[in-house]
Amino acid sequence: MEETANTAAATHTAFSQLGAITVHYGLAFVGAIVLLIGGWMLSGFISRWAYRGLSRIHGIDETLARFFEKVIHYGLLILVFVMVLGQFGVQTTSIIAALGAAGLAVGLALQGTLQNIAAGIMLLVLRPFRVGEYIETSSVKGNIVDVGLFATELRTTEGLYLMAPNSTLWNTPIVNHSREPQRRQELSVAIGNDADVHKVKDTLLSIVKADERVEQQPAPRVYSDDLSADRTTLKIEYWAKTTDWTETRHDMIDALKNGLSAQGIAIK
Repeated sequence: MEETANTAAATHTAFSQLGAITVHYGLAFVGAIVLLIGGWMLSGFISRWAYRGLSRIHGIDETLARFFEKVIHYGLLILVFVMVLGQFGVQTTSIIAALGAAGLAVGLALQGTLQNIAAGIMLLVLRPFRVGEYIETSSVKGNIVDVGLFATELRTTEGLYLMAPNSTLWNTPIVNHSREPQRRQELSVAIGNDADVHKVKDTLLSIVKADERVEQQPAPRVYSDDLSADRTTLKIEYWAKTTDWTETRHDMIDALKNGLSAQGIAIK
C-alpha cells in the first residue's frame, strides 16, 4: 500500500510539473508568435517610413533609399529573432556575441565587396555623375547607364558594355564631360607667314560667330598661338552648349576649311 501511495504521489508530482512546464512554454510560445508577428509588421512599417523619408531628401538616390530600407528591415528582424529566443530562456548575450563574430568574419571575407558598397553609397550621395552623363577616368570612360551599390554600368562610344567596380571610380579623379551646361572648344589653324594675319583672324572670327550654336558670352576669340619659320599657328576659342559641343566641333571644322578656301587662304 505504501509503495502504491508513493507511486501515485510521484505521478501526481510529475503531472503537476508537466502541466507547469506546458503552461510556461505554451505562454512563451504564444508570446513568441505574437512577438514575431508584431515585430514583422513593425519592422515593415519602420523600414517603409524610413524609405519615404529618405526619398524626400534631395540628392538621395532611389537605389540608396532602397538599400537603407532593406538594412533597417532585416536589422529589426534580427533583433526580433533574438528577443524571441529570450522568450524561451536562451542566453541572448552569447547569441549577440556570436552574431558579432560572424559579422566580423563575413566583413573580412567580403572586404572588397564591402569596399565597393561603401564607394557606391558615396557615389550615390555625392553624385559626381548621373545616368546619361559621359565621364572619363584614368581607366574607364563612357556614358553612365546605371549606378548600383556594387558596380557602375557604362556604355562606351563604340557601343560596348562596361562594368566598373565602384571602388575604382571612387578612388580616382573623374572628369564629367556632361555636368556643366557649356564647354569651351579649341581649334588650331596654321597659315603661311606670307598671309595677312589680321585678315585671316577676321575671317575665322566671322565664320565662328555665324554659327548660332556658338555662345556670345564668353565671346569667341582668335589669337596667334605659335610661330615658326614658315607658318603662323592661330588658335580659335569659343563656347557652346555641352549638348551641342561635339556636332558644333565637326561642323565648325568644315566651315573653317570652306571659308578659308573661299578667301584664297591656304592652310599649312
